[in-house]
Amino acid sequence: MEMKQIIQTEETDAGPVRLPVDSETHTFDDWTIAYTKSHILKSVCTNDNKCVQGDENCCELCVYNYALDLPHLPDMVFHRNVLTISHKDGACLQFNPMDALKLVRNEKLDLKVACSEEWKESRSAADTQEKVKPFDWSFTTEYKGTVNEGILVEQTDQKIDMFKLMRREPILFYHDLTLFEDELHDHGISVLSVKVRVMPSGFYILLRYFLRVDHVLIRINDTRFHYEKANSYMLREYTHREAKVEQLKRVPPALFTSPNEIAEHLPVVSKVTEKLTIATSSVNDESVEMSS
Repeated sequence: MEMKQIIQTEETDAGPVRLPVDSETHTFDDWTIAYTKSHILKSVCTNDNKCVQGDENCCELCVYNYALDLPHLPDMVFHRNVLTISHKDGACLQFNPMDALKLVRNEKLDLKVACSEEWKESRSAADTQEKVKPFDWSFTTEYKGTVNEGILVEQTDQKIDMFKLMRREPILFYHDLTLFEDELHDHGISVLSVKVRVMPSGFYILLRYFLRVDHVLIRINDTRFHYEKANSYMLREYTHREAKVEQLKRVPPALFTSPNEIAEHLPVVSKVTEKLTIATSSVNDESVEMSS
C-alpha cells in the first residue's frame, strides 16, 4: 500500500493558499485501487466571470457549468473526489461527480416540497412564476460508474452473493468518498457517495444516491460491485428504491435520516444485474474515451 499527500497551491487576494489533496493507492490481485480527495468546488468564478469555454485557463466552476448546462449545481460538489479501479490489462472503472451530474435530467421535475402549496398561497402570481430554467432540483442520478472500453458490459442472471460479503474477513483497504451533496434549501438532502472495501477474497464497492424530501419522498439508487479474487469479471447490481413518506408510516422517524436503515423499508422499483468482463486485449487508459 502506498499513501501520499499532494499539496496544491491556489492564488488569492491574500497570496497563495495551500490546498491539501489526499491520495492513496492499494494494489490487489491485478487491480490498482486509488482515490483522490479534496475541498469542494468554489461557488464563484475565480477569473471574474471572464472564463471562455474550452480555454485551458477556464476555472473549475466554469468547466462544470459549461459541461452540465444546469441552472445551478448542488451546494457541495467535491470535484476532486475520484475513485478509480484499474486493471493491469487496461480495464478501468471510475467514480466522479462530473459524470454523475451529467445524468441529472435538465427538465421540469414533478416533485414538490411539503410546504409548496402554502408558499404559493402566501405570494402573488408574479412571485410564483418560474425564475429559472426547469430542471431536476433533487439532482437524482442513475449514475452507475464510468467504464472504459477495456470492460465489456452485459446483462446476466448471476447475482451478487451478499452472504459472502457478510462473512468476517480482514479489511485490507477501505475508503468512503462523497461526490456531491445538497440540502434542498433545508427541505431534505440529496447526496451521492461511493465506498470501497478490499478483503482477502476480493473487493466490494457501493455507489449510493440518497434523496430525502422531508415529509414527501425517499429515494435510494444503489449500485453494488463485487469482484472475487482471480475472476476475469465483476458483477454490477443496480437497484432503484423509493416510496412516499405517507407509505412509510410504520417506520420510526429516527430511521429517515439513515440511508442504511431506511433502505430495508423501501420497495424495489427496478433491479438490474450486469457482468463487467475484462477485455482480453490491452487498452491504453489515456487514449480510451470513458462512458457512463
